[in-house]
Amino acid sequence: MTDTGADSDSDSDTDTGPDTDSGNGSRADTGSDAPVALITGGGSGIGAAVARRLLGAGHRVAVTGRGAERLRDFAEELGNPEGLLTLVGHAAEYDQVRAAVEATLKEFGRLDTVVANAGFATHDTVAEGDPAGWSEMVLTNVLGPALLIRASIDALKESRGRIVLIGSVAGHVNTPGNIYGATKWAVTGLAENTRRQVTEFGVGVTLISPGRVETPFWDSYGSLPPGHLLTADQLADSIVWAVGQPAGVDVNTVVVRPIGQPN
Repeated sequence: MTDTGADSDSDSDTDTGPDTDSGNGSRADTGSDAPVALITGGGSGIGAAVARRLLGAGHRVAVTGRGAERLRDFAEELGNPEGLLTLVGHAAEYDQVRAAVEATLKEFGRLDTVVANAGFATHDTVAEGDPAGWSEMVLTNVLGPALLIRASIDALKESRGRIVLIGSVAGHVNTPGNIYGATKWAVTGLAENTRRQVTEFGVGVTLISPGRVETPFWDSYGSLPPGHLLTADQLADSIVWAVGQPAGVDVNTVVVRPIGQPN
């Protein structure tokens, strides 16, 4: 099976509940007008690339992940910037997602964008795969984005902000036996169903559906797929472009493939 997926953040570190680390230990100015983004699965791959781009553009950024060490390494790589908040937590546990939103609001005083990026694939098929990994994949890939929307919507109403869901080309194109693809079809539906509800609140919804991207997503697959792959930074450019749309503009679906990927 060829898997055309998005980013992965299925860290194996033990979950300790939402834990905060504001980089250099100093508090950001909560009175600042700088926009604030919360990214799930932001310690590596696509999420980390988006965080770097947004920080460089003057945003303040909170990132979540299941691995405390990975988050610490990411913060240290960036020089522990004042505008970065790292939060240990599981994207499919509502109490932890809600705590991450609350910690972001406490740290920065507002929330303008959420990016539901955490996800992973078992890289197997419905007829031949191992069901042991499917529950976690479905909970992370489908329930996780829904929980983030629910936990953040009140803050996004106040800021008239944006929800970004990281889907996949696999959520638009059927491939034989692809269980991961079925979870991304669900994300495609979630994005439009959410848009139809929250647009009246002034909140935008953007589904970003990448093709093959060179990220840790492929680690459990054993190797990178053949052909040209997007880099995480290239995809991050598209995500940051969507986040930066003018007030009143709602870009809803963006499909980003590398040249040479036919489906």
